[in-house]
Amino acid sequence: MKQILSILFAATILAACNKGPNEGTAGQSSGRIVYVNTDTLLTNYDYYKDVVTEFQNKQFALENELKRKSESFQNEVAIFQKRAQAGGMSQQQGETTQQQLQKKEQDILMYRDNAANSLAAEQASKTDEILTKIQEYLESYNADDKYDMVIGFSKGGGVLYAKGNLEITEEVLKGLNKEYLANKKDKPAASDSTGVK
Repeated sequence: MKQILSILFAATILAACNKGPNEGTAGQSSGRIVYVNTDTLLTNYDYYKDVVTEFQNKQFALENELKRKSESFQNEVAIFQKRAQAGGMSQQQGETTQQQLQKKEQDILMYRDNAANSLAAEQASKTDEILTKIQEYLESYNADDKYDMVIGFSKGGGVLYAKGNLEITEEVLKGLNKEYLANKKDKPAASDSTGVK
């Protein structure tokens, strides 16, 4: 999730505070560019950390549910095989049971695929929400048009070098976390954040 966010974040940040080259405020030289270290930002943004924890919990719950269903299915198959080998059922009963077991296996696979797709869609939605929150914060942070552009910087990314005095990561991170904490206090706690849809 972090790699996807870093790539999307860089593209989003470029547009967040992008002003035309002659739109600087009076007395300010046009072209003032600063950067945010996206790795640091994502590692320390409390909302991002909460989202990652939420998805880890949901993934863990899904894996446990699938494991439980799979073990239950394997037990049913083992019981069927023992009964069939012992001659404890007619051919018709055996065929009916075998069809029921095949249907059950298909249902488990369908459940797995649907749950994984639902989790992926929810993750994509949360990724978009995180990027939107960051972009909106940067727009309000730059309400005075101090900067023409805020670039997302990450090791191995498109920007190979940037002067340290152009970095505003800590200021942005403090603001984002302060805003998130205020919003978090206003919202009631979710009753179950680990359940899979």
